[in-house]
Amino acid sequence: MIRVLIVDDHPLVREGLRRFLALEPDFDVAEAPDGETAATLAASFLPHVVLMDLILPTIDGVEATARVLEVSPDSKVVILTSLPDDDRVLPAIRAGALSYLLKDVSADDLIRAVRDAAKGKSTFHPLATERLMHAVKGPDTDADPTYALTARELEVLGCIGRGLNNREIADELYISERTVKAHVSSLLAKLDCADRTNLAIYAIRNRIA
Repeated sequence: MIRVLIVDDHPLVREGLRRFLALEPDFDVAEAPDGETAATLAASFLPHVVLMDLILPTIDGVEATARVLEVSPDSKVVILTSLPDDDRVLPAIRAGALSYLLKDVSADDLIRAVRDAAKGKSTFHPLATERLMHAVKGPDTDADPTYALTARELEVLGCIGRGLNNREIADELYISERTVKAHVSSLLAKLDCADRTNLAIYAIRNRIA
């Protein structure tokens, strides 16, 4: 059973999403009208996937994402909003969001994105990806540093691009968390990335994830 938490301040949107998602026999769906309620509910519901709007009362979706992940760190947050706002795409990812979709997503694509998120696989709307690419300095087009990566580093980079944390990467690749941390440090140096978020974006941009 995949537990899904819908966070949106519009009752009609919440109701529509809840009714639609509840048609999936393996989805258990809950809803919250704001970020603070979402964090409180997440602590007990422990959702596998959170569909998070960015425009919320009291606290926005970026802060709500951070609060939900504090109380339910294994949850995967999928931003589901109206516009790929330049000021919020990157902060949402840095706050821990795995995926970023617009509300014009088709029904089939939304179901697929929820199922992928539950598995730790990210999904980005093309416009959101474009915003991320403009926000993050890309690799030197004259000298692709990917060639310098080992096979294991490429595996770790792909996992980072899918939103996995160090523990999840260690479990998937059957290595220790200490080894994962060493590979992450090496990736940061070789790819000249400032942080893990930049590594994830690099992986997505270069189709490594």
